[in-house]
Amino acid sequence: MITLKNSAQLQRMREAGRVVAHTLQQVTEAAHPGVSLAELDAIGAASIRAAGARPSFLHYHPTFAPSPFPGVLCLSVNDVIVHGIPSAQVLRAGDVLSIDCGAQLDGYHGDAAVTLPIGTVDTAAADLIATTHRALQAGINAAVIGCRLGDISHAIQTVGREAGYGIPDGLGGHGVGVAMHEDPYLPNTGQRGRGLRLREGLVLAIEPMFLEGGQDARRMLADGWAITTGDGSRAAHFEHTIAITADGPLILTAP
Repeated sequence: MITLKNSAQLQRMREAGRVVAHTLQQVTEAAHPGVSLAELDAIGAASIRAAGARPSFLHYHPTFAPSPFPGVLCLSVNDVIVHGIPSAQVLRAGDVLSIDCGAQLDGYHGDAAVTLPIGTVDTAAADLIATTHRALQAGINAAVIGCRLGDISHAIQTVGREAGYGIPDGLGGHGVGVAMHEDPYLPNTGQRGRGLRLREGLVLAIEPMFLEGGQDARRMLADGWAITTGDGSRAAHFEHTIAITADGPLILTAP
């Protein structure tokens, strides 16, 4: 069921979004060669706790997963597209790291992600990161009253395909509210003018994911959470939670 949010609810979601934005900033500043994923997760946990919020991902247990998620952040390195579990793995110069954060405050969730280079990366990695971020902005720009979900999907798809990147099947954005994942599902590929018409008060997490190798294939790791590229190439992932408003898209997870 799709729920539209009123101005008071959006304000509460904006506060949750601020927690997410601040946490992403804290973790990003700490993400350097020699730092472990577990250390970054601890920083994320402390940031969310200090804001009086709770992590959305910790102990989250959807039907597809064999066990609840054990971390506060999803930390996905290189060929891991999404849902990487924090571990003792240590970051190295040249890595590509996706940081995905969710936080619940006053009954509402915020959800956002960034991908960043660790130390100095090659040109191909830098281009992958920049293009995926550009696709996020293209999707946000298409999120206006009267357009349709397919317009957002098509905007993301156009950026990715023109750059020659793969777009993993079955992974995309979603509604956000009192639950972290609400209807509707928002794919990263689609046709203009198709799908749900966008209305004021609709809140969406827009999250493009591009695969460097150009193939769409993906695979699930044995932990039942982390999803990697099918060909071992690198991936990038960006996300913002946005609201459809009369004044245009409002980014709820902006700093």
